[in-house]
Amino acid sequence: MTDAYLGNPNLKKINTPVEFTKEQIVEYQKCANDPIYFMETYIRIVSLDEGLVPFAMYPFQKHIVQTIHDNRFTICKLPRQSGKSTTTVSYLLHYALFNPNSNIAILANKSSTARDILGRVQLAYENLPKWMQQGVINWNKGNIELENKSVIVAAATSSSAIRGGSFNIIFLDEFAFVPTNIAEAFFSSVYPTISSGQKTKMIIVSTPYGMNQFYKLWTDAENKRNDYVPIEVHWSEVPGRDEKWKEATIRNTSPEQFQQEFECEFLGSVNTLINPSKIKTLAYMDPIQSNAGLDVYEDPKKGNTYVCTVDVARGVSKDYSAFVIMDVTQMPFKIVAKFRNNEIRPLLFPHTIEKVCKAYNHAHVLVETNDLGQQIAEALQFELEYDNLLMTTQRGRAGQILGAMFSGRGSSLGVRMTKQIKKIGCSNIKTLIESDKLLVNDFNIIGEMSTFVRRGSSWQAEDGCNDDLFMCCVIFGWLSNQPFFKELTNTNARQMLYEEQEKLIEQDMAPFGFIDDGTPDELKSEVDEYGTVWHPVVTHKGL
Repeated sequence: MTDAYLGNPNLKKINTPVEFTKEQIVEYQKCANDPIYFMETYIRIVSLDEGLVPFAMYPFQKHIVQTIHDNRFTICKLPRQSGKSTTTVSYLLHYALFNPNSNIAILANKSSTARDILGRVQLAYENLPKWMQQGVINWNKGNIELENKSVIVAAATSSSAIRGGSFNIIFLDEFAFVPTNIAEAFFSSVYPTISSGQKTKMIIVSTPYGMNQFYKLWTDAENKRNDYVPIEVHWSEVPGRDEKWKEATIRNTSPEQFQQEFECEFLGSVNTLINPSKIKTLAYMDPIQSNAGLDVYEDPKKGNTYVCTVDVARGVSKDYSAFVIMDVTQMPFKIVAKFRNNEIRPLLFPHTIEKVCKAYNHAHVLVETNDLGQQIAEALQFELEYDNLLMTTQRGRAGQILGAMFSGRGSSLGVRMTKQIKKIGCSNIKTLIESDKLLVNDFNIIGEMSTFVRRGSSWQAEDGCNDDLFMCCVIFGWLSNQPFFKELTNTNARQMLYEEQEKLIEQDMAPFGFIDDGTPDELKSEVDEYGTVWHPVVTHKGL
């Protein structure tokens, strides 16, 4: 056929003349104005039992489409096998056809998954009547380009997937399955893309999978802390699913799997160190200040005692250098600040620790000294002369014992992580959290808890997940069982320590350089002596 694209009789090539009938013109306009009508009338899908059939939409699918159509930001929490991808791609096809010059991105946890979704768009397009089609300019596994200048691309979700582009719609499929570090990097890079237009749409669709970025976006949407409109579908809304079906599904899977995949509960792994039922009760807070990886939940209080535990990245980009600051003035202890950054240079990390910890009343700092941690501890001690760096010494069978100013043979900066210390730390932090003796309010730490699981005789993050922040908590768990810590948290002893350092504290209690004091935004930035520019936190409500 002369009007076929590359010999495909189901596709129309560009510059193919079309003479519309009056009926077709009316129909075209009706489809343009009503995406649901378009889908029910012209979209064809593949049924396992019946082959190619019209898309008979369920009520919840119509609701999803209408919500997406009427709003810029939509987030959908849907059970498995509910036709979520079919519903969304049908809307994307409608948008590409009836909105010229549109750029649409389909992003998934894997590039193969994204290309499969694009394949569904292509199948639906090939089964449209020729008079409704646009001529095809480009047609392959990775993108579609139509004669009306609309483009649909497919790629894996990453910070570089759509960098530099301007998109009308970004569709994130199964976003809960994107690793947290990639999801965070994606949003930090994609915000300029979606904010460049006033009508840009963001569509996030997923089945839950632990407490990750999808969980945070969903929870914030429910609590109206962002601009996303949340849509939740229960498994019983899908025709053919009843209690008998539920019992059969559980019998062939497991109760936990059914809860996560069909009840859409945000469950982490079953064999986590912290009891899953406890993790579910933990509520995260928004930091009062945030900058370059540092989140502050409570400003320093004069007279309070703070402890900082530090975990240093191993030099792998996905690993984070991290520290957590706890207020140990009284029980329950609480997390008041945390730092996590996978781009900070080792030379700069000690300066960040020193600056923040000085502000927190010269917090007692314990560095995990395996690998690069030794360099960080030495820089704090010898270059920066930080006066509250904790040390350990070997005491026979007792192993490493914590103190403030050990000296002599057997003493070392920080603590070297061993199997025994990790075992003690895990046991103690489990008790502290589950008995509400340590209050955890940070989203990233809670998320790491949900994937910190047993591996053989030890505990660590699941494959593809991080545990840098939670390892700071594990270090604190070990620290909290040391005699020195008990002295530190004794009221009389603490008062003596504070009085000895009062002059130093007053000298170094200057603000971080990014604490909001009511100064106009343009005057708040500050460059410290190390060349670091500190800015106040900027919250983007759409993300």
